[in-house]
Amino acid sequence: MSDTYPYVTRLDIAFKHLSRIDVNQLVADCTDKWFNMTLTQVNDSVIRLGIVEGEYHWHKHDNDDEFFFILSGQLLIDLEDRTIELNPFQGVTITRGIRHRPRAPKKTVMLMVETSAIQPTGD
Repeated sequence: MSDTYPYVTRLDIAFKHLSRIDVNQLVADCTDKWFNMTLTQVNDSVIRLGIVEGEYHWHKHDNDDEFFFILSGQLLIDLEDRTIELNPFQGVTITRGIRHRPRAPKKTVMLMVETSAIQPTGD
């Protein structure tokens, strides 16, 4: 699998503890179709903001679960045998080792919770 993808992924922690995080402003400022940024760290996990539209590639994370929570839009997560549809204020945890492909048929804003060691593009 190629190490180059057409996504903007910022793994550095953007906000220190006790800093206000204005998700609405971050969304308003975003011009990318598939944008993922690390907002903050909570113990061994990070909270990431995804602003996405279109299709990600099939991938898996061998050692890490990941949680998706939709704020606006719609996220479809394709699995080998089915598709999980997530709408605003719905979430799902994808178990480590499960191949999946997120797709957003329209602009979607979501929060993701995962370990700080995870590679967003997969293992």
